[in-house]
Amino acid sequence: MRYSVSMTALALLVGLASSSVPSEAKEPPSSNYKVLARRKGGFNVSTVENLIKKGDESVSKGDFVRAKKHFDEARDVSKQLLSFYRNLSGSFRGLDARIPREMDEKGRKTLELLSNANLRLAALLRRQNQPEVAVPLLVEVVRLMTPAKPEGQKAYQGLIELGFVDTPYAGAQR
Repeated sequence: MRYSVSMTALALLVGLASSSVPSEAKEPPSSNYKVLARRKGGFNVSTVENLIKKGDESVSKGDFVRAKKHFDEARDVSKQLLSFYRNLSGSFRGLDARIPREMDEKGRKTLELLSNANLRLAALLRRQNQPEVAVPLLVEVVRLMTPAKPEGQKAYQGLIELGFVDTPYAGAQR
């Protein structure tokens, strides 16, 4: 036992001694700084917006397979971002109000984009005669955005048009 502990300590010391540690901190190159905040290729709200735009372009070209792929990807990225924003917001509540406010704002924008991706994907699926696959997407939009918001009203109207529900929402404004 004593032998394995000392060998582990020796290996750590050798590893630290052989690594090249710069003597002073340097600013990261501007090309690598905030890499996830970039409008293209980052992991942020802009990424979701770009995926939805690509999906719209594919729909206009009649490439429904590629459009579905882009909308699905926009949904996946949105859900990941929402989870991360919510976790960060909760972690900083009561410690620094600025961070939860920022995360909540980003979360609301992401939630809106997720709803838009769902609505576009549902419309695409309806166009491809797959209304049963569109129903869960529309229900999710109503749940996320509530029927009081335009996206929720549009989703609920889609459910009426499909025959999934019969009662019109009386609070909807046209």
